Amino acid sequence: MYCDHDFHSKKQLKEAVAQGMVFGLHQVGPFGGGDYRNGTFTVTGPHYPQPHRWYARVTMKDGRPVKVR
Repeated sequence: MYCDHDFHSKKQLKEAVAQGMVFGLHQVGPFGGGDYRNGTFTVTGPHYPQPHRWYARVTMKDGRPVKVR
């Protein structure tokens, strides 16, 4: 699963959430199309075709990221 914004590091992701940036999540391939507005999800980055270098757990509430682990 990816963030709609292509973060190149987990640190960038954490900083964006701390600053209140709003972005969604999406799943590519045949397993996409779910409702990712509420809950905790595992995301990876950077986006394909670059090799994945980081993973994080993102908690979403009402379509907004509120926590990164």
